[in-house]
Amino acid sequence: MARFNVVVPLPDGGVAVHSMKEWLRRNPDHIPPGMDPTSSSSHQLRSALKKRGWQVQESPDEVRLFMPGTPAAGAVVTAVLGEAPDDPAADEERASFALEAQLRDFIAQNLPQIPINGKRLGLYTDQSGRGGVEYPTGVGPIDILAVDPAGNFSVFELKLERGPDRALGQLARYMGWVKVNLARERSVGGIVVARSIDERLRYAVSVIPNVVLLEYEVDFHVREVAAITPNQQAG
Repeated sequence: MARFNVVVPLPDGGVAVHSMKEWLRRNPDHIPPGMDPTSSSSHQLRSALKKRGWQVQESPDEVRLFMPGTPAAGAVVTAVLGEAPDDPAADEERASFALEAQLRDFIAQNLPQIPINGKRLGLYTDQSGRGGVEYPTGVGPIDILAVDPAGNFSVFELKLERGPDRALGQLARYMGWVKVNLARERSVGGIVVARSIDERLRYAVSVIPNVVLLEYEVDFHVREVAAITPNQQAG
């Protein structure tokens, strides 16, 4: 599956590479009309941005997008990122970002079907219409910000490669910001989502109130398909 990245040249001659959907959530002024980074597919967003004058470079494993007016985009990226395929650490980091974005989008789209402490949650939307995916705060963007039917808040922190201390530190900051700036008298809970919950994280959460731990699974099924014999025709 190809990665879709927004590439932004930096003043020092380097570039910053961002997941396309994540970058659009953080820069909503650039979202094409009628599109939503959560529900629209990457291909739909790529096509809409291209029609608006964005430059696009495509390879079998990556689609790079450049804002209109980016000078010498191809030369800059080739010079700076040309060695990226040979850098295992860079590939691993990009893969981690892509997986986290896919996990975040899946949870956001299926949130009402995921019971948390017996409650059904929905994405938070503020008075300006800003949704609860990559919700901006004064201490960083929240992966997912949700509310229950009573208006109580839940802050999701997705833990992929980050250690438990970092994940809980970020979660605590986000919960504190939401309590002071949004929740007021309503409660604020935290939810850590990880592929595997280790013992260290369970010990840490045992003394932190209102934090829930969730594990996710990625399930693939493979089946054999028979080849067409000379006496058969494809349907």
